[in-house]
Amino acid sequence: MTQASRVRPSSVRPAVVQGLSVVLTLIAIAFALDLPSRLGLRIYTEQVLAAALGVGLALVFLIERRGSDGNERPVAGQMIDWMLAALGLGASAYVSFHYADLVGRAMSVAADVVTIAAILFLLVLEGLRRVVGWPLVLVVLGIAGYGLLGHLVPGSLQTRHVAAEQLLTYVAFDVNGILGLTLNVAVTVVIAFVLFGQILMRAGGAEFFNDISLAALGRRRGGAAKISILASALFGTISGVVVSNIVATGVVTIRLMIRSGYRAPMAAAVEAVASTGGQIAPPVMGAVAFLMADFLQVPYAEIALAAVIPAALYYLALYFQVDLEAAASGIAPLSEETIPSAGRTLRRGGILILPFLVMVGALFWMGQRPETAALWATAVALICGAAFGYGGQRIAPRAIWQSLVETGFAMTDILMISAGAGIIIGVLNITGLGFAGTFALAEIGEGNLFLLLVLTAIASLILGMGMPTVAVYLLLAVLLAPPLVEAGVSPVAAHFFIFYLGMMSMVTPPIAIGAFFAAALAKAPPMQTSLIAMRLGWTAYVVPFLFVVSPPLLMQGSAVEIVTTAGAAMCGVYAISAAAARWFGGPIDNLQRMFLALSGVLLLLPIAPGGFPVAAAHGLGLAMLAAFWLLRRMFAASPEPKQTRQEP
Repeated sequence: MTQASRVRPSSVRPAVVQGLSVVLTLIAIAFALDLPSRLGLRIYTEQVLAAALGVGLALVFLIERRGSDGNERPVAGQMIDWMLAALGLGASAYVSFHYADLVGRAMSVAADVVTIAAILFLLVLEGLRRVVGWPLVLVVLGIAGYGLLGHLVPGSLQTRHVAAEQLLTYVAFDVNGILGLTLNVAVTVVIAFVLFGQILMRAGGAEFFNDISLAALGRRRGGAAKISILASALFGTISGVVVSNIVATGVVTIRLMIRSGYRAPMAAAVEAVASTGGQIAPPVMGAVAFLMADFLQVPYAEIALAAVIPAALYYLALYFQVDLEAAASGIAPLSEETIPSAGRTLRRGGILILPFLVMVGALFWMGQRPETAALWATAVALICGAAFGYGGQRIAPRAIWQSLVETGFAMTDILMISAGAGIIIGVLNITGLGFAGTFALAEIGEGNLFLLLVLTAIASLILGMGMPTVAVYLLLAVLLAPPLVEAGVSPVAAHFFIFYLGMMSMVTPPIAIGAFFAAALAKAPPMQTSLIAMRLGWTAYVVPFLFVVSPPLLMQGSAVEIVTTAGAAMCGVYAISAAAARWFGGPIDNLQRMFLALSGVLLLLPIAPGGFPVAAAHGLGLAMLAAFWLLRRMFAASPEPKQTRQEP
């Protein structure tokens, strides 16, 4: 949040906020289960979305926020909040009940139609401002303004002339506007997975992930950091919210890392990068996998499979660097008494693996919709949590209510951003700006694809700042993926490209929310933490450029191409990680670092099928890495003393 920080509902209006949060969650559950049609009710999908939007708007205005000075809003401001909440509920309810009539008269620009559309438009913008600040609001206003004036612009960026009244009614009521795909996916898929994460956490899932990670990796050097990587990856793939992931696992793992010898900025950076990476880890990928499947109209399994190698490279780079950091700094494994028994941990909490198996089975073998699979998994997690839990932590009725509240509460940001993305989609469609912008960027890519990728990467990092990963992907999929596809990039590679770069805004300065939040837990300098996080997560900045031109990295190609490309990339990741950590079986000087980095770059070069020059580069890189390893083995001196190095 940039303009104000959200706080939990206080004593002023908790009942209304909690009630609306539960209503929003229940609307989503009923919609995902298709209850209206099961009850014989014939309603439009947009009617349900309008109702959910109205509740979301009311929540945004009623959730108490404090200014940067920490003071509560004045009484006049609170009265305005209540008025806006009532207006949002009233306008959305009107749309929900009279949707068919409004759509039928939308192009007639009748006074009541335009008035309701203008109210929704302005309320969404104000809600957007409250959850993410002015930058995204200005983006929406800029695109809408260009849509109105673009017919006056000569050249390839000229748009068709659309009156302001037509623009408002289109974005408010058309299926390509606010009540379109982005809001639909948020209300169905995303809420279902957020609820699953809430129920699993209250069943003891976070503690179970931490303990099983302790048992698996606590006895290795630098075990505390490796525990953070595994626990955060496990929890992050379902949480969908990086900051929530950091809270769930970082409160334990950051303290463990600092106690074991990692510096506070390093500990915070490891947690931030590991938690962020949970969003790219299949099978769930923080629900983005299902959004991507909807956008691309491909089976979910294809998206999950394509994510395997890039996610592996991301976590391997992070694992290699913390392992080499531990070797360089003499960080020992955790003490034996702090490591739980793997067998006992599985006996106490192994039942919590069952919801994941149910979800995967429902998705892959039963062909269920993502939201249905998530709700099935939620029901199983609820039963397991109520009957067994983990370590005596069972779900009580009060915890179920709180899960419903927290789910609705957590969804307010995503609903506003989804509605904002819907406005952008509507403007792009009705004015033709989407086609014009895609054509203009495609012209850049036609002459220089690398330049187009660099510009897209920068835009993804900027537009993603301060936003949840799901919302980042929704926005970038609308704005930046089409030009890449038009320039010849495969649709899957284009969407993965913008997803990875947008996700890394969580640890990239100047608004690195994930890194800054982890730094606060570790009491570490935020900017230093962010810079270390960028180094640890370097593959997420580099690999997207590679899989755009190297389909085997996305599991596209023959088995031989996939295996050889992935194997070379893994070796390259190790070489560059060792150069970054300044350790390869011992400390290395700058010349050796350059040699290692060069071998890594050669191994990471994208390879086209049958491309002999790149295959030769891979062979040279592997030979260089092997030669360096042999020389280090042959001329290794006695073990080096503990090294003290200054973090970047």
